[in-house]
Amino acid sequence: MDFDRIYEDYFKTVYAYILGMCGSQSIAEEITQETFYKALKNIDRFRGESRISTWLCQIAKNSYFTYCKKQKAESFDEWEQVPDSKDFIIRLEDKEMVFTLHKHLHNLEEPYKEVFTLRVFGELSFLQIAKLFNKTESWARVTFYRGKKRMIALMEESADGKDL
Repeated sequence: MDFDRIYEDYFKTVYAYILGMCGSQSIAEEITQETFYKALKNIDRFRGESRISTWLCQIAKNSYFTYCKKQKAESFDEWEQVPDSKDFIIRLEDKEMVFTLHKHLHNLEEPYKEVFTLRVFGELSFLQIAKLFNKTESWARVTFYRGKKRMIALMEESADGKDL
């Protein structure tokens, strides 16, 4: 297999997948690079029973979960001392990224803005969000997903310099 070709063909797919999971460009870049490093080391183990993109995304997902567990273990004591969720978010991301996120969130249309905010910053479950809107849990999940997709698109546009 031509690994350079695999990297070219699937880098954006893996990056977008991880960005959708974590919402952080820097973490997504780090996990994507780690994914391709692991894939290169283990390319001989790929048996072709699934699509290469599926295999790569599985590696990426496992790498991201490992990253999250490591972050949680390393900073568990610090996080217990964080006084409110706004400080918590700023500690997770750099301030400029948080500003950009809030700028785009400010322009996001309803109900996506409120559902996204309740889920990400309010840390409410989909069931709790559904009850607030007097809707179904499925509605809350779909609305959050659509809002998240819009936020990711806006963040990517900013990263590409289209928002400058």
